[in-house]
Amino acid sequence: MAGKGSDDDAAEGSKGGRKKLIVILVAVAVLVLGGGIGAYFAFFAGSSDESAKPEPTPSAVVPLDPITVNLADGHYLKIAIALQTTTAAEEAVDGSKALDIVIAQFSNLEVAELATSKQREAEKAELTEKVVEAYTEEEVEPVMAVYFTEFVIQ
Repeated sequence: MAGKGSDDDAAEGSKGGRKKLIVILVAVAVLVLGGGIGAYFAFFAGSSDESAKPEPTPSAVVPLDPITVNLADGHYLKIAIALQTTTAAEEAVDGSKALDIVIAQFSNLEVAELATSKQREAEKAELTEKVVEAYTEEEVEPVMAVYFTEFVIQ
């Protein structure tokens, strides 16, 4: 009988060894997978932050002379804008492009399309996007915002 007891102990020992081996293999797999995920975020996901361009730094505000734009039905819009330049602007910004965009955007609009502040803000956001795009050259943004300094509808 003594021989039978030692066989049971050997069988339990081999089962315990297998369990330990499985636990060790699972732990190693988790560590390797975790290391791989960590390496991915460290090397690949972090590189997208480096490629993001930095926020432009505001510089001088360049006021432009007011212009009068023809609206629909014989109405007029007297509008003056100012361009918020950035430190990337190497020289004084010429307002000709911006004024041309203002004329193109506001010409022949209905008075009702400019009557509320919400509508004016929507037009201003669209104008700002167009002006910034027009002045942007080779990833350099010399203009970052457009301000209405005069806005009179007649």
